[in-house]
Amino acid sequence: MSEPVQRYVEHVMGMPISLALRGRHAGDRAGRDAWAEAMATLRDVDRVFSTYRDDSTVSRLGRGEIDLADCPPEVVEVLGLGARAERESGGAFRVRLPGPDGRTRLDPSGVVKGWAVERAARPLRALEATDFCLSAGGDMVCRTIDPAAEPWRIGIEDPHDPTRVIAVVPVHNGAVATSGTAHRGSHLVDGRTGRPAEGVASVTVVAESLTWADIDATAAYALGRDAARWLRTRPGRRGLVVGTDGSTTLVTDDLVSGAWDASGSASPAGPTPAGAATSTRAGSRSGSSWGTPPSG
Repeated sequence: MSEPVQRYVEHVMGMPISLALRGRHAGDRAGRDAWAEAMATLRDVDRVFSTYRDDSTVSRLGRGEIDLADCPPEVVEVLGLGARAERESGGAFRVRLPGPDGRTRLDPSGVVKGWAVERAARPLRALEATDFCLSAGGDMVCRTIDPAAEPWRIGIEDPHDPTRVIAVVPVHNGAVATSGTAHRGSHLVDGRTGRPAEGVASVTVVAESLTWADIDATAAYALGRDAARWLRTRPGRRGLVVGTDGSTTLVTDDLVSGAWDASGSASPAGPTPAGAATSTRAGSRSGSSWGTPPSG
């Protein structure tokens, strides 16, 4: 019998943040405090990195009002990750993109989302004998302490039919991120050309950390028809690439355990993340900000 799952949901950074806890601290004060600390971390990240907030550090840096030396060390860390991703993707992934006016705009959102959720998961990892699945707009980081316990089963949404789950991936420990345009249109571009990628509808990546699952999903999507080929060069990654023609390509790595169920079942079975976020969404990877602009 599966253990009871305690669920939490809040909104920050323009998207739903959900948590599923099971185990010793799933329903007690320690679990609630860890959730509160995780959310506080994400609110702090939003104040520094949101491209929708004129007063954020990144917005001010992009306008030239402050220098990098005036920024918190987290900004230097994120831009360093972006520079590495640019090198490793041959320039397809960039944090500085051409704007509609022809000027280069600073947008590290392709790094920040996964990086932020990994940071937010720290207090959850400190909970003894407690498993968790933390989701941000459908991208997830999971922990299962007992390797014999039931894994979290993450459904992957069909980018051509958002009511359908195209595959289910079991995850004991690791992260899942999906990049695509099913929900937000052609907002993801190839950093080398500034134009939307071609030939790919969505890319899902499973990796040890959500930082790199998210970066690699975005980079692979930006590479378009080369997405699967490039993912095969990434150590410790699994991936599912869905083409605009409906084709699917599974990228596997023997270093990462667990099989994919690509049966296209209507919904994932077994334990699932909190709330309605039972699948990673093809539009959850934002290319220009978190998800949707904050209201008000």
